[in-house]
Amino acid sequence: MRDELPSQPFLTDVETLRRRAREHIEQGPVTDSYRADRETVVRILNEALATEIVCVLRYRRHYFMASGIHAQSVAAEFLEHANEEQDHADRIAQRIVQLGGAPNLSPDGLLTRSHSEYVEGTNLRNMIEEDLVAERIAIDSYREIVAFLGNDDPTSRRLMERILAVEEEHADDLVNLLGNISA
Repeated sequence: MRDELPSQPFLTDVETLRRRAREHIEQGPVTDSYRADRETVVRILNEALATEIVCVLRYRRHYFMASGIHAQSVAAEFLEHANEEQDHADRIAQRIVQLGGAPNLSPDGLLTRSHSEYVEGTNLRNMIEEDLVAERIAIDSYREIVAFLGNDDPTSRRLMERILAVEEEHADDLVNLLGNISA
């Protein structure tokens, strides 16, 4: 039994693709088939960028301030997470530029743009807890961003899905560290 062929071709004809590619070439990778509201996507990505920057700063502080019997191994984890969060920030900033936006790296309003908070923590356990709370905020926030982007911006969606997966790994790492630190 043969599958029925669709009534419309899967791909746009080559001549139409070629013609459309020449239109608005100054928009780079954003073609007429991009369906998302670019302004909204750039705003959301700038919020994710702020979230990542706040996480970098908090993890770096925790790295330097870690003390106690478990400090060395926990500090190493903090530094690893800080570096991964910086990579996320860089990737998000690059995507914002691809969409014709400008990454908002201004320290003014950074905490109001960020979904997570900057909490310094008072001891090693508290630092881990605050980082875990921030990761959980990012996880929920990024899941919502992924759902919002859907098929309207698959490139940004995939970027945020990859970042989300790392944030989930961070949360898992932190919960394991908590289990090894006495109250």
